[in-house]
Amino acid sequence: MGKLVIVGTVAYDAIETPFGKTDKILGGAGTYIGLSASNFDVDSAIVSIVGGDFEQKYLDLLSSKNIDISGIEIVKEGKTFFWSGKYHNDMNSRDTLITELNTLEDFNPVVPENYKDAEVVMLGNLHPLVQSSVLDQMTVKPKLVVLDTMNFWMDIALEDLKNVIKRIDVITINDEEARQLTGEYSLVVAAKKIHEMGPKYVVIKKGEHGALLFHNEQMFYAPALPLAEVFDPTGAGDTFAGGFAGYLAKTGDVSFENMKNAVVYGSALASFCVEKFGTERMENLSHSEVQQRLMQFKHLTQFEIELT
Repeated sequence: MGKLVIVGTVAYDAIETPFGKTDKILGGAGTYIGLSASNFDVDSAIVSIVGGDFEQKYLDLLSSKNIDISGIEIVKEGKTFFWSGKYHNDMNSRDTLITELNTLEDFNPVVPENYKDAEVVMLGNLHPLVQSSVLDQMTVKPKLVVLDTMNFWMDIALEDLKNVIKRIDVITINDEEARQLTGEYSLVVAAKKIHEMGPKYVVIKKGEHGALLFHNEQMFYAPALPLAEVFDPTGAGDTFAGGFAGYLAKTGDVSFENMKNAVVYGSALASFCVEKFGTERMENLSHSEVQQRLMQFKHLTQFEIELT
């Protein structure tokens, strides 16, 4: 069983989509990554921070998924990070209504002692200096470091971001962010430029249009499963990252061929995430449902062709 360290927000979200709206519900990148990775037999820990207002039932939920929560700092007198957003009719674009950093403003991650030798580190979307400080705490060089980031950090902390990008193996970003980071419109050219920054592997997420994996001259594409209904895209990218990192931690194989499988697993799990609001769908996902969805992916992409 591989060890996986997950660093990311454990938070409250309030979401509005064309299908309805929620009050404060469980959210955060670390939460989605952890729930997704829990579908694999991995020894995982979340490193995060919450306030005294964070409900015990959510900590119990994470523990029930065999996720170590000793790295989640609880600031009794503080408030938990809160984000509120409203999605447009196309479900791809959204407006951020409220962002309250709260305890996250002074977050200094502390990796639990027995996870400082983890084989896989998943750095969720946080300030690059926070991501770097986690790598500084590892006593053994991880077999694989995966980093997720966003345009916000490119706008306000680009040099810090570039410094941490030099230290990682895989970056997962969306197409818009890949273009912003490199100044290139072609995703193939953008991936090459990102390779030159340090990462051996580049995963570019394209939302409802799937994900691309690049390694040197090699390329792989996994589609997103066409769904009849998408209720809430929040956390889909983090769920993808959790499936990707969880599968690699479980198998221990970080070759390009196995990363293809990891991308498909990540895409399959993300397709569940969007079916209900927040983390609801990910909380009770069964092994057989995941297997069935993987078969759908296989049928979607597999074909025989006779070359004439």
